[in-house]
Amino acid sequence: MELKQLVSFASVVRLGSFSRAAEELYIAQPTISLHIRQMEEELQTKLLLRTTKSITVTEKGREVYEYAVSMLQLRDRIIEKCSDGERRIIRLGASTIPSAYILPEVLPEYVKRNPATYFTIDQGDSRSVTEKLAEGVIDLALIGMKPSSPEIAAEPFYEDTVVIITPVREPFLTMKETRSATLQKLFEAPVILREEGSGSLKAADAFLAKAGYAESDLLVAARTNDPESIKNLVAQGLGISMISSKAAENYSRENRLLVFSFPEISGRRLLYIATRKHAALSERAKDFHRYLKQFYAFPPEKQGTGKF
Repeated sequence: MELKQLVSFASVVRLGSFSRAAEELYIAQPTISLHIRQMEEELQTKLLLRTTKSITVTEKGREVYEYAVSMLQLRDRIIEKCSDGERRIIRLGASTIPSAYILPEVLPEYVKRNPATYFTIDQGDSRSVTEKLAEGVIDLALIGMKPSSPEIAAEPFYEDTVVIITPVREPFLTMKETRSATLQKLFEAPVILREEGSGSLKAADAFLAKAGYAESDLLVAARTNDPESIKNLVAQGLGISMISSKAAENYSRENRLLVFSFPEISGRRLLYIATRKHAALSERAKDFHRYLKQFYAFPPEKQGTGKF
């Protein structure tokens, strides 16, 4: 088994998509498929169940994924330790929204300015990413909720909002055109929610609480932690959902979803960059930390206040 096969497999599992893994790794999708098929043949077990619309990781696939992540992290540490000093490695952890929508904006320009920099990115929900930060697996974490651990320091770097997304169909089209949408009308439809451990779920819960709703008041149709899956399910008409406005931008722009915002309800949320309080941060990690805050120019007066 070769490392390139593990890289392909880990990317497909993490992103939930062969095409997105191919884009991330800059290789052809058939090559990704070949790598995984070779792994399955060598291990004599099925790792992924693939249909035209979805990918399911088998029980054995989950076990292999955990081993693959550990092996790739070990590879990165070996590269870092044996580096001649010209290649600078930054170990990032990112929850779903920062991973999918913040890093693609930030990293290309940063790497262009710092071509010797090499990133390793560990993606998960906010809770799991924070745990890896506390364990020292990563240097910096980009997360969607403020950590409760006293050992972790977190600064806000981006202010997002919670919006409601719906299919581009009736009755939502009329609500949009006539500006007659109300929460009561929207929540008559089934709702797709995020899973536990997600900063987006916490933000959605805060949105509901401010609006006077509880989860038990909703007709929950499904739960998933992947915003792309949520958008696709909504676009196909399964229900509506509450997601990050950042995550909704592309589908709204392409007219694949309708977006309803309620600024009078405190649906705003903060994204944080987190570090370990008592761990020395490398100069390269400090530089990226500064760059991220400058990139989004988060108002200094809001940093550390917790005020939305």
